[in-house]
Amino acid sequence: MSVIDFYDRHPISERQVLDAVRRQRGGASGPVTADDLFPYDQDHYGGVAAVDALARLAGVTARSRVLDLCAGLAGPARFVAARRGCRVVGVELNGNRAAGAARLTRLVGLSGRVTVVRADATALPLGRGRFDACISQEALLHIADKAAVLRETHRVLVPGGRLAFTDWVAHPTLGDGERRRLEEWMAATTLQELEGYRALLGRAGFAAVVVEDLSDEWRPLLRARLTMYRALHADTVARLGEARYQEYDQLYTFFVSLVEAGKLGGARLSATR
Repeated sequence: MSVIDFYDRHPISERQVLDAVRRQRGGASGPVTADDLFPYDQDHYGGVAAVDALARLAGVTARSRVLDLCAGLAGPARFVAARRGCRVVGVELNGNRAAGAARLTRLVGLSGRVTVVRADATALPLGRGRFDACISQEALLHIADKAAVLRETHRVLVPGGRLAFTDWVAHPTLGDGERRRLEEWMAATTLQELEGYRALLGRAGFAAVVVEDLSDEWRPLLRARLTMYRALHADTVARLGEARYQEYDQLYTFFVSLVEAGKLGGARLSATR
């Protein structure tokens, strides 16, 4: 499965986010704020606390120019802009998600601080040294040429700029057959081990690399996410059909089983340009 197809059929969507906000508001009218979206538009693990942790590691301040790589629906970009007062450019390959990100950003009045660009992370249409900080969350697993992404990130950061990102990582017990299933089912490719990422960052020119294993922290979050997806059964079936819901449930159950078995885990990485 391609990453475009995977996210076109993902349970978390612009429509799902807005429907959740409407239910939360009980049908009340009035403008929608970024804070209304935050419980629902964070398509990653750990919610806004995880975004805040990356922003701290990346040294984001109100004066920072921030790149959100593989921004999805731009929930993290909006959170960083709203809380830090900075300007953020979100880069997203999937056209539907990029368009949805732009609409959600306009809806909450943050278009002046958050710009969404549809582009490939391995060939960023952005100038050298344009950003002070870069963040990304659980996205590089979908990109085969991780070295190219890290080289491009290094290029667009200023000297001394900071990169902070999270991603899924393989542990030594992850088998080749399981790797193939992850690529076929959820576009997870060239999964790295912790030291593999450290080496890639060094070869891209980054220094002061810090690698944190988040596997134990993410394991209960993953179980909760599976419960959440199952609670979205009716919404997912209405949007994508019962067959797609069952397919995704099978995929995610397999994914959770790998994490529970210690074959797959999470990592937070940070480095300096």
